[in-house]
Amino acid sequence: MLIATFNVNGITSRLPALLQWLGEKQPDVACLQELKAPQEKFPEAALNEIGYQAIWHGQKSWNGVAILARGEAPLEVGRGLPGDPEDAQSRYIEAVVNGVVVACLYLPNGNPAPGPKFDYKLKWFERLILRAEELLATGAPVVLAGDFNVMPTDIDVYKPERWVDDALFRPETRAAFHRLVAQGWCDALRAMHPDERIYTFWDYFRNAYGRDAGLRIDHLLLSPALAETLRAAGVDREVRGREKPSDHAPTWIELDLDGVAAAPAKRRSKKAS
Repeated sequence: MLIATFNVNGITSRLPALLQWLGEKQPDVACLQELKAPQEKFPEAALNEIGYQAIWHGQKSWNGVAILARGEAPLEVGRGLPGDPEDAQSRYIEAVVNGVVVACLYLPNGNPAPGPKFDYKLKWFERLILRAEELLATGAPVVLAGDFNVMPTDIDVYKPERWVDDALFRPETRAAFHRLVAQGWCDALRAMHPDERIYTFWDYFRNAYGRDAGLRIDHLLLSPALAETLRAAGVDREVRGREKPSDHAPTWIELDLDGVAAAPAKRRSKKAS
């Protein structure tokens, strides 16, 4: 099973690039972030034409997340991260695909830090940690996939000394990520490439892609049931070098699911959302 995450940075303007990559890679599941489109503007028909069905949580101009599945419909089990009924930002959606619980997330950027946006980021992170703990407790095969807006270690950023005050690299942000992983999650890309400088994002400015001045901020975290099935992981960095690209590249994992018990498809109660 091939599962990918891709911050498309505007699904309307990047649709040709997305369709090209989907046609080439043919992931079984693709988690998308930063749709930047209202619910009714999601290009469902174009994705259906190439064999993908989708669920999505749109928002005009900002945010937005989606889960695509090839050849089957993702079974939605929840949208919106539990813990704050007043939070209207479209940053989280869950589904079951082929027996795997897929949580697609777009964690807040948090800049400028310190400040209200950074406070929101940290509170959102705490809610994610609680939800992740609940998912682990089920024992089901689970993947947390998306743009986490955090570089966990120095090797995940091209010049760490330049990022010490940035919300993506501040100690509080990295500590939250490490607490999340310490619950028992496997950082799939790092597990397969423990010592490699491998990036998933390159800014549009200062020829960042050409200089390989990147960041690793897109992650796929696997529950113990899935970690044992991990066979490969990588980044399709060439996609970032194409015409009118997103500033992120698709990040993917390959799993061998033979013998893994499927997750029951239970819709999350409205009380929890």
